[in-house]
Amino acid sequence: MEIGIAFIILAGFVLINVIYYFFFAKLAFYKTPATTHSKEPLSVIVCSKNEQENLAVLVPLLLEQNYPSFEIILINDASVDNTLEVIEKFQKLDHRVKKVDVVNNESFWGNKKYGLTLGIKKAVNDRLIFIDADCKPASKDWLQHMASGFTAEKTIILGYGAYEKKNHTILNALIRYETGITAIQYMSYALHGSPYMGVGRNLGYTAQQFYDVRGFMDHMKIMGGDDDLFINQAATNRNTAIVIEPDGFTSSIPKNSWSEWWTQKRRHINTSSHYKPKHKFLLGLFYVSQLGFFAAAIMGFILGLNWLYILGLVLFRYLIVWIVIGKGLSRFRESDIIPYAPFLEILLVFTQLGLFFTNAGKQPQRWK
Repeated sequence: MEIGIAFIILAGFVLINVIYYFFFAKLAFYKTPATTHSKEPLSVIVCSKNEQENLAVLVPLLLEQNYPSFEIILINDASVDNTLEVIEKFQKLDHRVKKVDVVNNESFWGNKKYGLTLGIKKAVNDRLIFIDADCKPASKDWLQHMASGFTAEKTIILGYGAYEKKNHTILNALIRYETGITAIQYMSYALHGSPYMGVGRNLGYTAQQFYDVRGFMDHMKIMGGDDDLFINQAATNRNTAIVIEPDGFTSSIPKNSWSEWWTQKRRHINTSSHYKPKHKFLLGLFYVSQLGFFAAAIMGFILGLNWLYILGLVLFRYLIVWIVIGKGLSRFRESDIIPYAPFLEILLVFTQLGLFFTNAGKQPQRWK
């Protein structure tokens, strides 16, 4: 009797998993439309806090972009290193570089959203593209690809922000896997007409869209969320587009230690509890179905009888995962980690469980 119950429970979790992976197949097998060459002026916005070295690398790459008309808004968010001096140097070298120097405000102490708001107000163009200071555009056509997503109706552009391949470590593989899986999810939701997040490493929206929802005011006091909470609030099935051309990607420097990455993910995961109820439910159900699958599979094998049926369910589930997630990761140029996807999935699911319990106590208070 127990064997039958274990099998039914496992089959239920597998069914839920498979439904989600068919949902994610929308992105995995999405046919990219032809890139249109936009000529509308853009404002590229970079918020920097203690990023003197990264800015010295990023800004020349931005200035080399093959785009007819753009400005670069460099925000010094109360840095204590030479970030301001680096910005001022570039400002003297090229008229397209504009400076915003943020002085800490008691009401918004340590809040990136305050600096970004000042940068958006500084911008002279309506179409805004955001990239982090520690990122690099994938090509000189990055800006053109991101700009191509804008139309009269599409005012929010979701791009992919990868992490660099480094050292062939488990941590690096996990970071890149988690980044790819997250992108597969949020881009699939967007393609299905229910966008719920984007990443500030590669993101676009119009200033008018920003002002239409009162900017970050509804979540200004929440640490983090300048990207995902804004998108969760402002994005609709009509106004959101995605860009998945490899030349339109960005890449960032990944964390080198587990403690640094853990701190970063604590800050990121803190914002998801503020998503719209339908998104919290759907994302939560997917996570529970993953956790339940592993628990039910282990229990089924422990109980021992009819293990061939249990194995058949497990293999069927992983076949679907490999097809959909493998195709999705390939689109994001992360093919080398596909063979390790089953192990990385287990590691990520239980890491997220640890993050949940850790954040149930004291939550991060500053973005840097």
